[in-house]
Amino acid sequence: MNTLAFKNKKVLVTGHTGFKGAWLSIWLDMLGAELSGLALDPRTERDVFVRSGIGKRMHDHRGDIRDLDTVLRVFAEEQPEIVFHLAAQPLVLESYADPVGTFATNTQGTAHVLEAIRQTPSVRAAVFVTTDKCYENREWVYGYRENDPMGGHDPYSASKGAAELVISAYRRSFFSAEGSPAIASARAGNVIGGGDWSNFRLVPDIIRAIERGQTLDIRSPRAVRPWQHVVEPLGGYLLLAQKLLEQPRRFAEAWNFGPLPHSVFPVGKIADAFFEYFREKTPAGQNLPGWRDTSSPDQPHEAGLLMLDISKAMQVLGWKPVLGFQETVELTADWYAQYATADVAALCREQITQYQKLWEMRGGG
Repeated sequence: MNTLAFKNKKVLVTGHTGFKGAWLSIWLDMLGAELSGLALDPRTERDVFVRSGIGKRMHDHRGDIRDLDTVLRVFAEEQPEIVFHLAAQPLVLESYADPVGTFATNTQGTAHVLEAIRQTPSVRAAVFVTTDKCYENREWVYGYRENDPMGGHDPYSASKGAAELVISAYRRSFFSAEGSPAIASARAGNVIGGGDWSNFRLVPDIIRAIERGQTLDIRSPRAVRPWQHVVEPLGGYLLLAQKLLEQPRRFAEAWNFGPLPHSVFPVGKIADAFFEYFREKTPAGQNLPGWRDTSSPDQPHEAGLLMLDISKAMQVLGWKPVLGFQETVELTADWYAQYATADVAALCREQITQYQKLWEMRGGG
């Protein structure tokens, strides 16, 4: 990755108050970008966005991407060169509770951001972050490729599949001519890392159970997911944006960013690794009770097996994951073990720097 690619560039991040958006904003700030963001308020005072103070280092706009006028106003005011669209309703279970709101945010909101780009001459490149769940999941044992069909059993997955279709339609209808903005979509797997306190997510649930000394209930411990530390796909998004600036027409398409096959594990194995870490590394860890299987045939449907084929990103983009399973767990657990007393901004920057060094050592790109 060219660390100078974003220096003094005007970059707008939607969803910058969220987990991934805050980490991306911290990284872009380290790279010298002139940052702005559009998002709802953070959910808790413990979110990485709040604890890091990154909002004080950027133009921090609060608003809902379901409101087209708000999106157009922020783009007109900021005139960004590069856009990262991460604003979303990101939870499968929440999509069952509010399917209409999920489609409005994830599908219509994506259309609003695309329309704002269409009306903003300054934009040169945009990366739209969707999800690995955008594919029509048949739970087969090989990874999905970028040209596999979109789909989704639950409202969240379907809303992201629909967002991919909207992105493709805008790209072909309005952004195919020479000199028009280069639009790419990025599909990542299950990301973990410090500062995520969302409900219905495995690692935040683990940390809350550890802090309370309670047994963790796990709905689907045998479900297999592509686990990554948050900095892995974010590094991919940054590299993709750089490539869009350099060769707009070549890279303006869909890309998968997932782990290597040896980091595809069942939910229960991830929980075991976190409890083992805190039992070994914290004073009260020996008394932690662990987790129990509370799966039920009546619970809402969630995918049992999901993997991505990342061959295209590795061979064409020059990106590859560099963190192993244990490193991913330890980086995440270290953050949660320290956050209460640490300078969170410094802690995030330290982990990003650590990752960048490993990227260079292991030939990440």
